[in-house]
Amino acid sequence: MSSINTTLKPGHAAAGPAASRMHWATLLVMLSGTFMVVLDFFIVNVALPSIQQELHAGSGALQMVVAGYGLANAAGLITGGRLGDLYGRRRMFALGLALFTLASALCGLAPNAGVLVAARVMQGMAGALLQPQVLAMLGLVYTGTQRAKAFAAYGLALGLGAVGGQLLGGLLIQADIAGMGWRSCFLINVPVGLAALALTPRFIPALKASGGSRLDLVGMCLVATGLVAVIWPLVEGREQGWPLWSVLCLVVAAPVLLVFGLHQQRLAARGGSPLLAPALFAEPAFVTGLLTSLFFYAGNAAFYFVLAVYMQQGLGLSALDSGLVFTSLALGFLGTSLAAPMLACWLGRQSIAIGALLLAAGHLMQYAVVTAGIHHGLVWRMAPVLFIEGAGIGMVMAPMVSTVLAGLSPRHAGVASGVLATVQQVGNSLGVALIGLLFYGRLGRGGAAGSAEAYAGALGNSLLYLLVLAVLVALLFQKLPKTRPVSQE
Repeated sequence: MSSINTTLKPGHAAAGPAASRMHWATLLVMLSGTFMVVLDFFIVNVALPSIQQELHAGSGALQMVVAGYGLANAAGLITGGRLGDLYGRRRMFALGLALFTLASALCGLAPNAGVLVAARVMQGMAGALLQPQVLAMLGLVYTGTQRAKAFAAYGLALGLGAVGGQLLGGLLIQADIAGMGWRSCFLINVPVGLAALALTPRFIPALKASGGSRLDLVGMCLVATGLVAVIWPLVEGREQGWPLWSVLCLVVAAPVLLVFGLHQQRLAARGGSPLLAPALFAEPAFVTGLLTSLFFYAGNAAFYFVLAVYMQQGLGLSALDSGLVFTSLALGFLGTSLAAPMLACWLGRQSIAIGALLLAAGHLMQYAVVTAGIHHGLVWRMAPVLFIEGAGIGMVMAPMVSTVLAGLSPRHAGVASGVLATVQQVGNSLGVALIGLLFYGRLGRGGAAGSAEAYAGALGNSLLYLLVLAVLVALLFQKLPKTRPVSQE
């Protein structure tokens, strides 16, 4: 089998059986990195109790195991996209994959909490280098219906990484392979990462670097500082009772990001190479797409969060049993994700809006199930509704990326992908922070805060809030381009 560099040129879909196999091999190599990055955002939650016990980690260290990864990832995504534009996307993908695999090994071998936190930050930074390259390469390597399928597969990888994180983590810890316990949640990335790294030169084309010759270091520092100032207090502020530093960070974030925007405009006006091209935000459809993504991912991550807390703390399920309940949601998600092209043909461009409304209907049905006050067989009654909610998520997530990136110039592919990935990550953090305020605020007013009734009331309130977000996604979608990206070349 010959190299993809000779059989699959950038911007040309594969043809023939051999080229078709090459097409899927290329896609699997690209998406393996995305899947690992997303999986590691969610899988660690299951491992925290075991980490605390074995490493004698304090609550602050445990929070940093989660927050350090998310912060480093979110703060570096735009820079990662720009580095791909400057130095080549395959090269930056391979570098990010190698660093992520190394960081995963360091996490799995960490002798103490300090090393684990440092390795998690390294993981997040490596993921920020890797993720934007995948989105950019998908848009450049594939065209037409092949591109639509590739973006649908990307959405599937995102969803399975998020939904499957808790289940896979529970299974690995329960199996306790070779006595590794929680460490296997990180070490499982090593063979996957090494295999993908070995296959990268063969199956991923060497796409030409496309923009400028210098990295905007001032812009890189400003955007990283601004994003950390937004996300860090949202992640840690509620846990610590909103101390003064968290409020000050949020106050400072706005002017820092404003200065970043002004710096980018001045740099572009002088003919320089800004980190974030202002021309991107002259596209109303792209801006609306980012806002739609923000609302969707804020609701998505928040839903997984409150559902996991409710099942483990409200219903008393183990991490493994809780993960198994997520299987119903995963099946619904998998079904509509795989059927996304067919659904687009049946339902037209409104398939995303219909999916968002299906998700909203699922939240309303789940609210009725959870707050009915009937606890016997509750999990079994939740399962079919979780399937409906998963189906709605799949209908939105699978085609969302191609819709948001439709019509953008290939010159901005890397940085636009970085911006979209940043919005997704900020949406995750913002969603969990806001739902935490609502969920725990209601839980504290529920009389016996540790009772099943109190947790049911907290989840019920959260579901109504998530319902509103899903409806907003459906409404915002109406502002996106009338043409479907599935037919674009």
